[in-house]
Amino acid sequence: MNKKAIVLSVAGSDSSGGAGIQADIKTISALGGYAATAITAITVQNTLGVQAVHPVPAELVGKQMQAVMEDLRPDAIKIGMTGNVEIISEIARLLHQYSPRQVVLDPVMVSTSGHNLMTDEAVEAICTLLLPEVSLVTPNLHETEVLLQQPVHTVDEMEDAACRLFEKYHCAFLIKGGHLKGNEMCDVLYDGNQLNIFGSNRIRSGNLHGTGCTLSSAIATFLAQGASLYEAVEQAKEYISCAIEAGKDLHIGQGNGPLWHFPSLISSVNNK
Repeated sequence: MNKKAIVLSVAGSDSSGGAGIQADIKTISALGGYAATAITAITVQNTLGVQAVHPVPAELVGKQMQAVMEDLRPDAIKIGMTGNVEIISEIARLLHQYSPRQVVLDPVMVSTSGHNLMTDEAVEAICTLLLPEVSLVTPNLHETEVLLQQPVHTVDEMEDAACRLFEKYHCAFLIKGGHLKGNEMCDVLYDGNQLNIFGSNRIRSGNLHGTGCTLSSAIATFLAQGASLYEAVEQAKEYISCAIEAGKDLHIGQGNGPLWHFPSLISSVNNK
């Protein structure tokens, strides 16, 4: 029997196709997994920004998850946009009920530009209800500051934050350093045993829409395929670098365009 690793993405829908559920499906498929979905919100957006967000009723989010969990039995779950307290509570309830082996949470609390994307009550619900049920959290620096309640600006502060957040919430943290200044980029992973730093050169690109979604769903896919946490993060970092490099010269939309999730196909795109 040829069994594919199954990854359930619980996230919002991006009408422009660059982030959210759409980015997750592309990423999981590009990496050889099978993508299932539970949509938490319908967003009206394009490369220029988000115009509207309509949350899906929490009960319907739960029923989508339950349908997938009972039949497909995913090997990993990736959680992105959760939205409100009711949806967060329902997701947490089902995670506790089904106890999936691997759960990767991209908290989607603060935008790349630093704008809050959820209420204080929703943030509290993530901390108290959702974090106890997940394996790995992948906050950017802004989200790390929200979770830690203090500024984080340097690699040393990222290392300290990863360790302190693990001690507080008892799950692994990958602190993403995309907002660090300079040409060197750095992400910090702490799983309770070892602190790992993943460094890379910054790729100059105006097409970075969906990087957080792509990274977290890539990690979830590699975990579903049996990789260790370190291996999953390392391989996901390699993949996203290729996707950014492949997409940096593409012209999709008039603003912050998407990555190219199928790097091996970029030559055929350029030849058209």
